[in-house]
Amino acid sequence: MTGTIQKWGNSLTLRIPLAVAKQIHFQEGDAVVFKVGPSDLTVRAAPKRLKLDDLLDKVTPENLHPATDWGADVGREVCPT
Repeated sequence: MTGTIQKWGNSLTLRIPLAVAKQIHFQEGDAVVFKVGPSDLTVRAAPKRLKLDDLLDKVTPENLHPATDWGADVGREVCPT
């Protein structure tokens, strides 16, 4: 499959056909990483940045593990009272 580079403002743009975008699971607004070689360009999805709130939203009573007893406190983790 081929594409065309077009001008968009002061930049150049490469349009990704919808069929290709679906195949590689790209959506509008996705972050990408460009890797420039001597005569080529690779575009990859940027690693997803996990957010604590998003992870905590997935915790449910069904997947919450009970506390683990690791034994008596030792060392500096013991807080003086």
